[in-house]
Amino acid sequence: MEKVALVTGGARGIGHAIVEELSRDHRVAFTWLSTKPPAALLQRGTLAIRSDLTAPDQPAEVIAQVMERFGQLDVIVNNAGLVRSTPKEEFQVEEHRAILDMNLLVPAALLAAALPHLERGAAIVSISSMNAVLPPRDAVTYGASKAALNLWTRAMAKELGPDGIRVNAVAPGAINIPEAPRSEELTELFVKDTALGQVGRPEDIAKVIRFLASDAASFITGEVLSVTGGYRL
Repeated sequence: MEKVALVTGGARGIGHAIVEELSRDHRVAFTWLSTKPPAALLQRGTLAIRSDLTAPDQPAEVIAQVMERFGQLDVIVNNAGLVRSTPKEEFQVEEHRAILDMNLLVPAALLAAALPHLERGAAIVSISSMNAVLPPRDAVTYGASKAALNLWTRAMAKELGPDGIRVNAVAPGAINIPEAPRSEELTELFVKDTALGQVGRPEDIAKVIRFLASDAASFITGEVLSVTGGYRL
């Protein structure tokens, strides 16, 4: 029987690539908010759920829709995230809370809602960031939220291990997102500091997500796997 995967933020960028990759042999649901899903994704038989996951009732509602459509849930990919500048000279509490809500609390809320439906062999995979250990200038709350997500990943792996549920994360390096390309100057800086001499593609992350979600990774849990091409070695 095909596994069922839920991917948050699946309409663009890395999330889009993850949905495409997993839909080859999974039944896939994905959430979206502002970016309308491309027709090509919908033609794969996916379930597209428009949701503001930071709203208190939405994580449970999303899980309910997945269960109503597919009757099971085997994989959760916490891809949706929020990156905002938070310069030290300015402090707007709403901006900081929004980052923490999306990057840390939403994965926790989704897991809480999904737990009654997750069986032994289920997998949770979250998208972290190299900025969890390499502090980004003027975006420290973003980096802190990903560092907290890494700790949450390890803690949940420890708590859910006895139930046979694995929890891991992937920390991408510089990824070229077609919908939001970096400037040539910034791209060159990343390339210079990357051992492989290139930036990554969303597909590079999607393939690693597939591995961590699969039975091939059945003895891997509590890990944050860096997929950076050797950034800052």
